[in-house]
Amino acid sequence: MQLKLFEDSPLMLPEDLLEYYPAFLGRDESDQLLQQLLSTVPWQQSKVTMYEKEVLTPRLSAWFGSEPIRSGDQRAVLPWPPELLALKAKVEAHTGISFDGVLLNYYRDNNDSVAWHSDKDTVPGLKTEIASVSLGEERNFDFRSKDNHRRRYTIKLEHGSLLLMKGDLQKYWEHRIAKSVKPMKARINLTFRKVGGTAALQY
Repeated sequence: MQLKLFEDSPLMLPEDLLEYYPAFLGRDESDQLLQQLLSTVPWQQSKVTMYEKEVLTPRLSAWFGSEPIRSGDQRAVLPWPPELLALKAKVEAHTGISFDGVLLNYYRDNNDSVAWHSDKDTVPGLKTEIASVSLGEERNFDFRSKDNHRRRYTIKLEHGSLLLMKGDLQKYWEHRIAKSVKPMKARINLTFRKVGGTAALQY
């Protein structure tokens, strides 16, 4: 697979940082799971502090696992439903990595987004591995170097795709899902994570 520079120049996918599988789930399975999650998940809109003010995040979310995603997080800790346990098993079998929680983000339309950030180590001393499954509207996943913001790349996250973030990606790079002027339909992103009782995630 190839990443694509913003300037339309090709760049080989850095396999030590990212793995991308565009058809991880079949179309019918992806369609069914999207509709099931849209209608059954108890979505919440979280608050974050920016410039000493509390603001609502421009997306909805839900956390499934056995403990909070991080200390002080206000989201309810939801028990695993059968469909997410089945998806977790499939992701683990494909990646060879075990996960103990999944964060769902619901981007309702083109106005929903997530700002530039990097996910902090979920288990101190270990490199973060996050498996991200995308359902619904295709959105661009942008990432940039922390040392040089002009080094920017993007991947179009397709319906039913799997993106594995690993290695030093979180240490040296930031990522985002930007707002768009183009009208867009619903998208759900499921990020399978390790927390292990010591989570300290930004998102």
